[in-house]
Amino acid sequence: MDLSSLNFFHSLRTDRKTKQFAVIGLGRFGRAVCSTLHSKGYEVLAVDADRGRVDQALCDRIVAHARQIDSTQPAALQEAGIFEQSTVIVAIGNYIQESIITTLNVKEGGVSHIVAKASSEIHEKLLRKVGADHVIFPEHDAGANLARSLTKPGILERFELDPDNSIVEVIVPESFDGKTISQLKLRAHYGLNVLAFSQEGKFVINPDPDTPLRRGTAIVVIGENRDIDRLPI
Repeated sequence: MDLSSLNFFHSLRTDRKTKQFAVIGLGRFGRAVCSTLHSKGYEVLAVDADRGRVDQALCDRIVAHARQIDSTQPAALQEAGIFEQSTVIVAIGNYIQESIITTLNVKEGGVSHIVAKASSEIHEKLLRKVGADHVIFPEHDAGANLARSLTKPGILERFELDPDNSIVEVIVPESFDGKTISQLKLRAHYGLNVLAFSQEGKFVINPDPDTPLRRGTAIVVIGENRDIDRLPI
């Protein structure tokens, strides 16, 4: 995670207002955000310029309210109730002009937290300049994760703490089979710390160092990317 995002998420956590979410744009990304928030019990307000997308979201019951509006018009956003929400997700990634104008409108409307989807680094810079608090690259991130999976198939999941350090879920390699965490001396040999290991379909946190690892199960380790890349996976 980019450390510059810490202030944004800290602000989200400390905001005492009831979490109110609006999603602008009901493409695949916007629908996924709506569906997940709705499944967690939040009332989501969604808007889109396409009547068909609005009707489909209501039909699929992934939002509490949805309206067809032109989000580049401040009056339309205000009339729809967007400015009353505590967090707004601008999910217009492929139409840069509309994305930037919409983000600026939401910022000037006084919304506390604005998340925006970007399609390029230039797009990201522009979004930040007009008021986005947090910018994401879903396609870029998915592509990067796929490339890492293809080159390092032993790594199941990766969470980047910063450009140099990560937490990864790794398949236990054959050379580790039957050996304990203590015997492997991962900290001494690789500079890595074991946070958890899988056992009977669940993860054991802060594992006993005398626990033997089994090939085909998984361990979660934290460390520098260059040390993670040295693992025999």
